[in-house]
Amino acid sequence: MKAVVLAAGKGTRLRPLTDDKPKALVEVGDQPIIEHCLDDLVSLDAEEFVVVVGHKKEQIISRLGDEYRGVPITYAHQREPAGLAHAVLTAEQYIDDDFMLMLGDNIFRANLEDVLAEQRDDSSDAAFLVEEVPWEEASRFGVCVTNDDGEIVEVVEKPDEPVSNLAMTGFYTFSPAIFDACHLVQPSDRGEYELPDAIDLLIRSGRSISTVTLEGWRIDIGYPEDRDEAERRLREVDTDRRVGRSDSASYSDSKEVSVSGDGEDE
Repeated sequence: MKAVVLAAGKGTRLRPLTDDKPKALVEVGDQPIIEHCLDDLVSLDAEEFVVVVGHKKEQIISRLGDEYRGVPITYAHQREPAGLAHAVLTAEQYIDDDFMLMLGDNIFRANLEDVLAEQRDDSSDAAFLVEEVPWEEASRFGVCVTNDDGEIVEVVEKPDEPVSNLAMTGFYTFSPAIFDACHLVQPSDRGEYELPDAIDLLIRSGRSISTVTLEGWRIDIGYPEDRDEAERRLREVDTDRRVGRSDSASYSDSKEVSVSGDGEDE
C-alpha cells in the first residue's frame, strides 16, 4: 500500500524553530518530524511514499532524496496552503488503490497496524485512528460520531458543543473515493478545502468508515512545547526498552496526549 504524507506546512506556531526551515524538518530527538513519520510507515510496509510539499520544499527534497530506507519517494507540490482536502488532491495522480494518509507533523507510538487491518476488511472504504479525549477538551478537535458498529456517521470540526469525544489523530486509510469527495468540497469559512467536509461527503454517499481506538500515544507538534513533550516521551520509550519493558507497557503508562490541531497551519 502506498503512503501519502502531508508535509507542506509552514509551522508558524512553531517559531522560532521554523524560522529557517519548514515544519516537517523540525527535529524531535535526533531526527526531523517527517522521518519519524516515514519510519512508522516503513514499519507498515509502505511500498511508496507520496510526500506533499509546499513551503521551503527544496529543503525537504534535499534531505530525503529519492528514497527513504529503500522505499521510493514521489513529491507532490501543494502550491498554496488551501487546506487538507486540497493537499490530498495534489497526490491524486500518484494513487490508484487504497492508501495510507499521515499528517506529517505527528509523532506516534501507537497501534497503526490495526488501521490497515480494518482497511483490508472488504466492508470498509476507509479507516481512521481515533483517540478518546476528555469531554471537556473535545471542542479542540475534529471529532467523529459513530454508530453501534463503530462506523463513522458524522465528523464535526472543533464543535462548540461536543457531540463526541472521539478525536481524529492524523492517521487514516482511504480508498481512491476520497479524491472524488475532495473535488466536491467547497471552501470553508476560512477559505480552505477541509478534509472533514470531504469525509462527510463520503459518509453521505454511503461509504463505510471504520474506527480504531488509539492504544499508546501521539503528539501533534504544533508548538515548541509539543516538541519538548514528544522528546520526553521518546526518552521514556528508549528507557523502557533498555530495562526490558514492552512497548505496550510504555503505551499504557502514557495516555495524556498533547494535540494542537489536525491540519497544516498557515
